[in-house]
Amino acid sequence: MAEVPEHLLRRSQERRAFLSGGGGAGDGGSDGGGGDKIPAGLLQPAGGGGGGTATATAPAAARVATGPAPGLAGPAGHTQRLLTVVKAGSIQDVKATPTDKVHVWPHLLVVEFVASLAMTAFLLVFSAFVNAPLLGMANPNLTPNPSKAPWYFLGLQELLTMFHPMVAGVTIPGMGLFVLGAAGYIDKNPNSKPEDRKLAIGLMTMFLMFWAVLVIIGSFFRGEGFNFILPWRQGVHEIFDL
Repeated sequence: MAEVPEHLLRRSQERRAFLSGGGGAGDGGSDGGGGDKIPAGLLQPAGGGGGGTATATAPAAARVATGPAPGLAGPAGHTQRLLTVVKAGSIQDVKATPTDKVHVWPHLLVVEFVASLAMTAFLLVFSAFVNAPLLGMANPNLTPNPSKAPWYFLGLQELLTMFHPMVAGVTIPGMGLFVLGAAGYIDKNPNSKPEDRKLAIGLMTMFLMFWAVLVIIGSFFRGEGFNFILPWRQGVHEIFDL
């Protein structure tokens, strides 16, 4: 067993002499002006014994409702005071933070696969009962009037009747694609509820309505020479037969 160094033994003896001797109370009383020594009231045992210190600790004992429980006295019978209790949860959070994320497989891919199967079945049934409106063989010597693009390009063709080709074919479509591409960086809201995604839904709605109106005008309101007509005057069936 290692021996205790002499300087530690000497300091321990001095401390015991200071706490048990009469100089403790005297020093504590004379140092009441704010010294760095322990006050006499804190060094008094719980039983209240000890000449001059009993009077000094009487007011302190009166302010305490009940004395310390037996077995809680410190060295030499001195009571110990607990400053505060710090819960471990306030220092380190060991609970895992809940998240609302799910895995792509199977939660997302299964839904997409079922949706593709349903769409494929719908197209099969629809194509079995409805004939495609195909026209006759094309005649290179006879250009149809009006000469319309497929419905998915009718929006661009309609823009060409209103603006310069550079504006209708490059500027407006390019700006639309740029705004749609930047929408994800403009609206960073991760919420999936439609009522909380007003900006994203508003942008997509304006884009769809803009092109839908152009396609409808090019399909039903353009007649010979690509002039503006009313569909009920010429007949919808004649428009599709052109």
